[in-house]
Amino acid sequence: MRISYLLPTVLMLGATTAPALAISCKDDITTIERRLDSSGAAKVTGKEPANGATSSNSSMALDKAPEGKPSDPGAKPTAGGITEARKLLDTAKTQDKAGDEKACQDTITQVKEKAGALP
Repeated sequence: MRISYLLPTVLMLGATTAPALAISCKDDITTIERRLDSSGAAKVTGKEPANGATSSNSSMALDKAPEGKPSDPGAKPTAGGITEARKLLDTAKTQDKAGDEKACQDTITQVKEKAGALP
């Protein structure tokens, strides 16, 4: 008799405790594109981004790149790293369009590592 009361309770708890929603690869791609088109990236590469924009279109964006160095010296951005990050981002876009979320997320991780801590 007790099992008959316990089972519906367990099922209700399982239905109401859904896992947290993860950020989709498409959202990550959009965010990283803005970072690679930022004034910080332009400062590292020494040239304007391909589309000419240097704004993140965010109300929280800074007017200019902050001075100083990243707290992790291994995350120092380089012009070559940003170029590689852009190429990997194209790969991530292709993976996202193909619906391969796992591969896309893995590529996004590589993009972040290559780009480094942009100013």
